[in-house]
Amino acid sequence: MTSPASFSALSHLECPRCGATHDADQIIGLCPCGSPLLARYGVPELKKEDLAARAPDLWRYHELLPVRSPENVVTLGEGMTPLLPLPRYGAALGVERLLMKDEGLIPTGTFKARGAAVGVSRAYEVGVRKIAMPTNGNAGSAWAAYAARAGMEALIAMPIAAPEICRREVTVVGARLQLIDGLIGDAAAYVREQPGYFDASTLKEPYRIEGKKTMGLEIAEQLNWQLPDVIVYPTGGGVGIIGIWKALNELRDLGWIDGPLPRLVAVQSTGCAPIVRAWEKGLPASEPWPDAKTVAFGITVPKALGDFLVLQAIAETGGCAVAVDDADLLAEQHEVARLEGTFICPEGAANFAAIRTLRESGWIRPDDQVVALNTGAGLKYPETVPL
Repeated sequence: MTSPASFSALSHLECPRCGATHDADQIIGLCPCGSPLLARYGVPELKKEDLAARAPDLWRYHELLPVRSPENVVTLGEGMTPLLPLPRYGAALGVERLLMKDEGLIPTGTFKARGAAVGVSRAYEVGVRKIAMPTNGNAGSAWAAYAARAGMEALIAMPIAAPEICRREVTVVGARLQLIDGLIGDAAAYVREQPGYFDASTLKEPYRIEGKKTMGLEIAEQLNWQLPDVIVYPTGGGVGIIGIWKALNELRDLGWIDGPLPRLVAVQSTGCAPIVRAWEKGLPASEPWPDAKTVAFGITVPKALGDFLVLQAIAETGGCAVAVDDADLLAEQHEVARLEGTFICPEGAANFAAIRTLRESGWIRPDDQVVALNTGAGLKYPETVPL
């Protein structure tokens, strides 16, 4: 059995903007300079071969996760989602080596469970017992569920237009739900005014990203440590794409992978595309997007706190940022279902609309191996399918 002393190789927290380091064993949010903090690790006593005997969940990588003691792990069985070939749909696009990482099969139905599992576990471990967060829906339902699992109190603020299923999920686990007449920024403003809660907003605590990075660890392991050419990700707050980039860099530092990293593609909606606009202009950070609106509600983030990290990840991997129309992503949602039998979420469908565009332009080559993240179950979005 793994001892608590060797369960995590967590060393410290580091600011990617000013370079300051911070003690990880405290309740902490942002760096004083206003930047998100990133968890850093020592060299773990871990070999690739060790993973084979471990349970097929994200905690198989516990040395590279921040929870120091196994008794503090809060889990609902999350992780190790399938990496599915899409042969018929890929052939239709002209991308024969197309794979989909299907996060719709994870607890609470979306990839948000990864960040919630690790974020709640570490918050509990350092002494947090009451959390609050703004959300577009799925993150709130995930964090509420894991808070309930941990015996913690949760306050979830979401726009009144958020999916009904997410509101019901928050309510059924006993969290306090506050509906806001506005966007996620307005929900964030409400959370800031609530005393007594730890603010678990996107990137305002250091550990959600550690849960999300396990998508990158799993992709590498599932491909036998041979990386794909391209990874395509729907980008709102950007935690997932930053996390995958972080994971792959950590694996390279361990010597488990070599060669160039996959070209990372950030996908947004034409109704809310601050990252795309910043990338096109060559800016180091984005500008707030006015009148943000898209059917892919999870990527309706007018200004992301970690935008500079998303843009850095794209630049350092030779990637790009693409915006797609709602009509196009909904068409791809139906086409993937028709050809492959899988009902994906609108955010995941945005990836496939982007892949079609990038293949037509030649940016994606016909022999590229491409991994697209479907970040949630389409069943959580019944309104996208007319009867």
